[in-house]
Amino acid sequence: MRTTGDELGGAFEEHRPRLTAMASRMLGSGADAEDAVQEAWLRLSRQQASIDNIGGWLTTVVSRVCIDILRARATKTESSLDEQLDWVVTEDDGPEHNAVLADSVGAALQVVLDTLTPDERLAFVLHDTFGVPFVQIADIIDKSTDAAKQLASRARRKVRGAERPTDLPRQRQVVDAFLAAAREGDFDALLHVLDPNLTWRLHTPRGAIVHSGSDALARQAARGKESPIVVRRVNVDGRPGVVAWRQDGAPLAVMRCTVAGDRIVEVESITDRALLATMDLPPFSE
Repeated sequence: MRTTGDELGGAFEEHRPRLTAMASRMLGSGADAEDAVQEAWLRLSRQQASIDNIGGWLTTVVSRVCIDILRARATKTESSLDEQLDWVVTEDDGPEHNAVLADSVGAALQVVLDTLTPDERLAFVLHDTFGVPFVQIADIIDKSTDAAKQLASRARRKVRGAERPTDLPRQRQVVDAFLAAAREGDFDALLHVLDPNLTWRLHTPRGAIVHSGSDALARQAARGKESPIVVRRVNVDGRPGVVAWRQDGAPLAVMRCTVAGDRIVEVESITDRALLATMDLPPFSE
């Protein structure tokens, strides 16, 4: 169709804003989105065959780059701890104590998007936000059209739970229910308050380990009934969190919880003793 470099460049620039918006929503990162779109341009500039529908071709290429990035994130279960975990941990004194970082529809939606599987996220974003046909989505993710529709449907149900912002008092209630179930060792109650697609990121001396699903955290928390530890709810970066101490006052863990709807959808924990020793934590009290 278009064969000259100028014509290809002009066509690409025409579609760039939509491609960038699409990649940003799928990846949740402006920098990663720019990289994905740039990769599409490189592939287009090397393309020898004619392209009948350049917009559709670019959409497919950017989507495939994005799904590769999302799948790589999902399968990376352990990584080196090279990030600065500069958490602000304070006493939880009331709803006015800290700004609520997650108390908005946009923040809750982003949290839920981050808990979707790569295929769910791509199917939902492409179809529901950008109107890409399921036939094209199925080709991108190498599944049937019906499977692509089911992925988008599952994602849609999860996202609806984020459309109503969760206020801080309600977030506290959800975390309190988690702690109560942990103290009783009630595995079923823990599963009730944890989202089935929960992401648990655990910072250990070996690095960051990522668990997908609620079972791992529920099993660990259920052991709390038999553990001689002191646990208290706190604020971590404006969100409900938890600090656990040994009975001699040595900190064991800090958790930062993200709540959407009536469930915890993401937990980030620090158990690395060296990191805990550098943190300014609330005073220990039994």
